[in-house]
Amino acid sequence: MRINKYLADCGVASRRAAEQFVKDGRVKVNGKVELSLSTDISERDSVTLDNKTIKPKNKLYYIMLHKPKGFVTTVKDDLGRKTVMDLIDIKARLFPVGRLDYDTEGLLILTNDGNLTNLLTHPSHKITKTYVARVSGMVKEPEIKMLTNGVKVDGKIAKAISATVLEGDVHTTKVEIIISEGRNHQVKNMFEAIGKPVEFLKRTAIGEIRLGGLTRGTYRDLNEKELAYLKTLD
Repeated sequence: MRINKYLADCGVASRRAAEQFVKDGRVKVNGKVELSLSTDISERDSVTLDNKTIKPKNKLYYIMLHKPKGFVTTVKDDLGRKTVMDLIDIKARLFPVGRLDYDTEGLLILTNDGNLTNLLTHPSHKITKTYVARVSGMVKEPEIKMLTNGVKVDGKIAKAISATVLEGDVHTTKVEIIISEGRNHQVKNMFEAIGKPVEFLKRTAIGEIRLGGLTRGTYRDLNEKELAYLKTLD
């Protein structure tokens, strides 16, 4: 890792300010003043700032995973089923943010940032989730209105922020549905309530963070734009 990023990860300054620390001769690597900004720092190196040893804080991870069907959204499973953690090759202790059903695929965020987990999952924050569902039969405008006006699920009214038919015929219909609640099996139950069982379900977005072209079973770090968006939610 470049020396300025190392200093920033230690929490002493921004990368730009860290560069100035190096130029000013305030940084030593293995006991010697280091003036080169191109220097790479490894875990074996000893780094000091103003003769005080500094080390990176616990690194925070923000991972986007395209969860496939056939995986449970837990860290461990008592039934021995595969979990989303089997797809992640990162040693840090990460946790899934929210859940996707065993047979549902799509966008899942994993992190070790407890504040973010609470922010995205607490009902009061009403973070939107976007899904694409393939359901049995033809979905017509009156049924779309039922979804947005509210249907009864487990004795309570559940409403979609929006529901849009993407394509379909008399056999199946593909619908994009956006919700801001997080009840278990909510999307499936809402379609059941209008007599259109879900055949396939995929989450495509959480708020403004979209799955994009990430293939099933693969993951990546959230990019700077996505992280900046998350900061606006706090």
